[in-house]
Amino acid sequence: MSLAAICRPLRWAAILIAFVAALAIGAGAARADVKPGDFITADNASKVKDLVSPGVYYKVLNGMTMKIVPSARIDWPPPYKDATEKYSSQVRLSKDNRSLLGYVAGQPFPLIDPNDPYVATKIMWNNVFRPLLTDDYDLRFYDCDSLYGGRNKSFSPIQYYQIGHYAGYDLVGRVEVEPMPTDPDFKKTGRLWLFGLYPVLAPATNRGDGFIRYRYADPDRGDDDWSWTFGSRRVRRLDENLMSTASGPTAWNPDHYSGFNAKTEEYNYRFLGDREMLGVAHAEHSPEVRCATDGGASACPEVWEMRHIYIVEATPRRDRIAGALQGKTLVYMDSESWYEPYIDEYDQRGQLWYNHIWWMAYRDRPVPDARVAIYPFKREFEVGAVSTDVQSGFATMCYLPGLGTPERECWYINMGAVDREFFTTQAMVKAAP
Repeated sequence: MSLAAICRPLRWAAILIAFVAALAIGAGAARADVKPGDFITADNASKVKDLVSPGVYYKVLNGMTMKIVPSARIDWPPPYKDATEKYSSQVRLSKDNRSLLGYVAGQPFPLIDPNDPYVATKIMWNNVFRPLLTDDYDLRFYDCDSLYGGRNKSFSPIQYYQIGHYAGYDLVGRVEVEPMPTDPDFKKTGRLWLFGLYPVLAPATNRGDGFIRYRYADPDRGDDDWSWTFGSRRVRRLDENLMSTASGPTAWNPDHYSGFNAKTEEYNYRFLGDREMLGVAHAEHSPEVRCATDGGASACPEVWEMRHIYIVEATPRRDRIAGALQGKTLVYMDSESWYEPYIDEYDQRGQLWYNHIWWMAYRDRPVPDARVAIYPFKREFEVGAVSTDVQSGFATMCYLPGLGTPERECWYINMGAVDREFFTTQAMVKAAP
């Protein structure tokens, strides 16, 4: 049988699923308490209570505003779509239904069946190999404000952060930049991806600090994590348990950099259902706008639309990460873009603890005046992110691109902007100003 004949059923199945999802989104919009043109504030927040996560609802009650707009479609980048059609039929879960087997590139499980007993695990593997970032990326010069937000508070930051690079390199699943689809280094090291955040440029007390992380394909091997503290001029190996706590540059939780980022095999998953909920998928602003009605603890006003969302509960496996402080995490996954518009974390008492929101834009360039990072198709860009401790009100809001940084294009995705050599402790130390 020809490759075209094999791919044809998958292609039509994907079209059918997209059509059904579109109908569901439309039906959800008709049933919802909001409609395009509505403007949501703390005074009428009850309209969206059942259309967002509890953490997002907290943000609205505390001053974050929403502009409700019609839903719009998001297509995957063509190379990612082609790889999905070519390789997904050979992907399966291991016998213990935790690990991924037969993966090459594209989305591992494009056909999601809510009745599948392992649907939650498959959704989370789709999260690992999502269309947003598949080869390499370099986010240059972004900034963040840490503060206590609140309704009608004035902007009063406790700390300002500026970071030189937030970068990653995938060794598996590459679809746009050679080597494709797998970097030969993978066979030697078993590394799935590499991540680097360095150097910290502000505040002065953290200037030069950095962080590097390696993720491995071996389900029983934890991540390798290192930090460089310029003040002590020392590279330090980090305990993997620390990755689930808010610390380090920008006080974000490393397991929630760019969504749910923990090692997949270290959690148990439960599918809680799918429904129409609000999310930001077509942001109007880049750079984002500092919210004037919550003291700068979010980006607002921004456009929110109805999205078809899968909800997955992730609980840490205590035999793997005994030190995890979270009792559970609720992951809200956009079924079309395969990116989380938000995530809620709960403490071990079952109380809401942290909320994370990501503002996404869908366009062919990260900023309107880009001259280098311009693509022949539209793709998703993360233009804003906030992590909020809802028990204290402390929030760290990041702007991508930054509001006061020298680099205006900010995102360089799948352009060969970084290679493996960028993700070494030697390179991190050398970059410290």
